[in-house]
Amino acid sequence: MQQIIERMLADFEHGRLTRRQLAASLAALVTGAQAAPKPSGLRAVTLNHLTVRVADVQRTSQFYQEFFGMPLKQHSATTHILGVGKSFFGIEQKPDPVALDHFDFGIAAFNAEDVIAKLKARNLKPEPGGNKESFKFRDPDGFLVQVNGPAYEGHVGP
Repeated sequence: MQQIIERMLADFEHGRLTRRQLAASLAALVTGAQAAPKPSGLRAVTLNHLTVRVADVQRTSQFYQEFFGMPLKQHSATTHILGVGKSFFGIEQKPDPVALDHFDFGIAAFNAEDVIAKLKARNLKPEPGGNKESFKFRDPDGFLVQVNGPAYEGHVGP
């Protein structure tokens, strides 16, 4: 933070920043520093993907491909993964009611053992079926959350 303040002062002294801009910048910096979340050791750096549950994967996939121009990246009989920039949109056919199935955060320097230890410290646990590359857990409100490294591209299975 000291380097940021020194840079702002230098900009002020060289006429690149007015007194009012300097005061507003310093106020924003201090307010932001006080409101910043405490580090937890995990840092979500991407919203990797979200997945919806639908009755007809083909129909839903076709709609999103045509309407939003999302390319089909991977697919199986019951799962389609559509590209959205560096992220993706998952569509899974399941008999459950139509709903958000889960969302996924890409974690900087992802390490499954570290994340699992942090979950256990909060009395949470991974769902069955995960691995060291990616796994899911239920947050305190019951939402299904998936975590993995930011470059995770998904797997549709057989």
